[in-house]
Amino acid sequence: MELSILLEYGWVLLLLIAIEGLLAADNALVLAIMVKHLPEEERKRALFYGLAGAFVFRFGSLFAISFLVDVWQVQAIGALYLLFIAGNHIFRKLVLNKRKDPDKDQKQEKKAGFWGTVFKVELADIAFAVDSILAAVALAVTLPNTNLPKIGGLDGGKFLVIFAGGLIGLIIMRFAANYFVKLLHSRPGLEIAAFLIVGWVGVKLSVYTLSHPELAILPEGFAKSPAWKITFYVVLLLIAAGGWFLSKPKEEEKEASNL
Repeated sequence: MELSILLEYGWVLLLLIAIEGLLAADNALVLAIMVKHLPEEERKRALFYGLAGAFVFRFGSLFAISFLVDVWQVQAIGALYLLFIAGNHIFRKLVLNKRKDPDKDQKQEKKAGFWGTVFKVELADIAFAVDSILAAVALAVTLPNTNLPKIGGLDGGKFLVIFAGGLIGLIIMRFAANYFVKLLHSRPGLEIAAFLIVGWVGVKLSVYTLSHPELAILPEGFAKSPAWKITFYVVLLLIAAGGWFLSKPKEEEKEASNL
């Protein structure tokens, strides 16, 4: 494999690790909130089932989408879904959270039993798996093809990059989620930036869909052109940098509010 292709694959893998890390932290935080009302032993079991479900659903999604990735209708649904979850999350975070009455929500909340909680965790796992795999596919689908045999409808190299990204996401969810959760707590703007990146990845998949030969709304080679790739990665880095530098650590926010 040529050095330039190796570098491009390595760069996409690093991006996947970063995106998977932030998404896994958000996912782990949601799962922790879902099981926190259970006794400690049941909580551990529910989280174990949650991790097992995440593994099954994530790789099940990958194998399913590998056969459908070249269907433009599937690409379009994936792009719309990524744009929806990004917009929905940001709207809830910036608008609904400000209107929410935590005390009222806590009084009205009905606690589920163990198996009810496990069921909710597995449903969440399905959503997390789809989010993760679609984002990974959108990043990897425009990579150059390799000499590796196809897996499903995907080039072997692209499949391995997506597989590695999904596996790393699970490892982060299991072992490093606490670090990323602390990072999100200390710099809350990173969570908004992470979902802006998910939305931008949705735009990337939209461009790829519009370049599909059966649609040809954009020129077929546009999605893989150097100009579009450079634009995509520059905007992605600007979003990430903005999320970091424009988000004050919470300690600084407290000090500013006390002045």
